[in-house]
Amino acid sequence: RKGAQQGTPLHRMGSLLYWAEGTKACNGVHFGNTDASMMTLFIKFLRTELLVKDEKIKLYIQVHTTDLIETKLIENHWLDTLALPPSALKKTHLKKGNHERKHKTYENGFCVIYVNDTRLVQHIYGAIQEYGGFDNPEWLF
Repeated sequence: RKGAQQGTPLHRMGSLLYWAEGTKACNGVHFGNTDASMMTLFIKFLRTELLVKDEKIKLYIQVHTTDLIETKLIENHWLDTLALPPSALKKTHLKKGNHERKHKTYENGFCVIYVNDTRLVQHIYGAIQEYGGFDNPEWLF
């Protein structure tokens, strides 16, 4: 909660984005979305506010295509957008293309930023509770 008490706008935004879009795992930060701007803001929060080094950040991508060339373009899109090296890419899950599901929102698939760090996710949970003015002991391990 101490980080939240300093209350920079980026810290507040990143914490609240995680509350809305992150998983509530106990052993790491999992944040996923299709929106490149949201993902860019969250990774800026990780780097700037939480001092996460790029080598700790991993990406998992889900795409609605089986075309390997299109899949590679999508992987490169996320790596470029988030300014991460190819070593950050861990797994791309290919789903058979579906014209109904493959609309503009999913054009670049669904990307998940993952950082395996229990203390980091506990920092975020504490910040969410501080910003929200509530206690949720279930989040604290």
